Amino acid sequence: MAFDSEPLSIASPKGQTHKFTVELALTPPQLEFGLMYRDKMPADHGMLFDFGTPRPVMMWMKNTELPLDMLFLDQKGVVTHIQENAVPYSEAIINSNGPVAYVIELNGGVVKKLGLAVGDKVTSATIAAKLGK
Repeated sequence: MAFDSEPLSIASPKGQTHKFTVELALTPPQLEFGLMYRDKMPADHGMLFDFGTPRPVMMWMKNTELPLDMLFLDQKGVVTHIQENAVPYSEAIINSNGPVAYVIELNGGVVKKLGLAVGDKVTSATIAAKLGK
């Protein structure tokens, strides 16, 4: 499955900014397929899932070979919940713990390594377009 990509930044309230290149999961088939069947991903890459309007989201790792960190975002791009090191191939449900508009999947361990946290602000062209900026 083909995905477009774009730059994305995650900024902490302390002023640190981390830059990534993310593939975009925008259509229902892309949202469903995500990062399944991949055995590697560059350290500064990930995937941005855009669910359109905020809603509770449930993810799982079935057919996903890579351990992933998942960042759940509100419609303004603020991190509301984080799931670190989701287990490859697990069918356990990973819940957003409330309505979210976006999910970012990064390589497992990136959240801890970079000190990413709830409250961090994410910016990208996709998120900015929805905010009218």
